[in-house]
Amino acid sequence: MKIRFIILLGVLFSGNIFSQNKIEIGKRAPEIAMSKVDGNPFLLSSLKGKLVLIDFWATWCAPCVEEQPELKTLYETYAEQVKNNRFEILGVSLDRNKESWQKSIDRFGIKWIQVSDLKFWKSPVAKLYEVDELPFNVIIDGEGTIMAKNIHGKDLEDFLKKNLNRN
Repeated sequence: MKIRFIILLGVLFSGNIFSQNKIEIGKRAPEIAMSKVDGNPFLLSSLKGKLVLIDFWATWCAPCVEEQPELKTLYETYAEQVKNNRFEILGVSLDRNKESWQKSIDRFGIKWIQVSDLKFWKSPVAKLYEVDELPFNVIIDGEGTIMAKNIHGKDLEDFLKKNLNRN
């Protein structure tokens, strides 16, 4: 009996019973408050009213680097929606070296918003969004509600096409 009680306490205090997954479709996305590459502060909530693709990536992540040209194509494809304040990509870098991060932004010609706290896996935002692998993404609607998470390639293209070509 005593051992079962100790095991139960361990489960309770580890958070397994009471933990709630924050990053679920239909829930509100947590605020992101980080610095842009130019050092200016940025808030995710400043994009209210837009469909936002939050792309967690890093320059040291080969699959992330491979995905950047695809994201650039999507950004260019939906340039009119970007211009009309209907769509945005927010790149959240889990880098720790600002120079490498800046060089990759320049090399890929990334025009969308880029933020980082340069804390690598210790980034509070990465923990808040439950990022445990890269690349990882979350798509939110104009009210900040999570619509999709971790979709890439053709699935991402189809999702954006469906949701940005509505009248």
